[in-house]
Amino acid sequence: MSHENESKLDTSPIEALTEQYRTDLHEYREREGLYIKTKNQLDGTKQIVVEMSSTIRQLKIENDNLHAEIARLHEEIQLLELQIKK
Repeated sequence: MSHENESKLDTSPIEALTEQYRTDLHEYREREGLYIKTKNQLDGTKQIVVEMSSTIRQLKIENDNLHAEIARLHEEIQLLELQIKK
């Protein structure tokens, strides 16, 4: 092709396609960024739930131990009251 013929080529379809590609790529990157952000938030939330579960289990054990200690102390008080009455 001569230089004259090259200048007459219509490149608008390629330019439109390129622009559409850039737009689509930008939208994809935005969605990917949102996905990564959401996944990180979800992973963080999961870790918090795991840690809270562990803490709740530990608190339950401590609570049960304290209830047992209170029951033991009540029995001891009752024994001491009986000794005082004698």
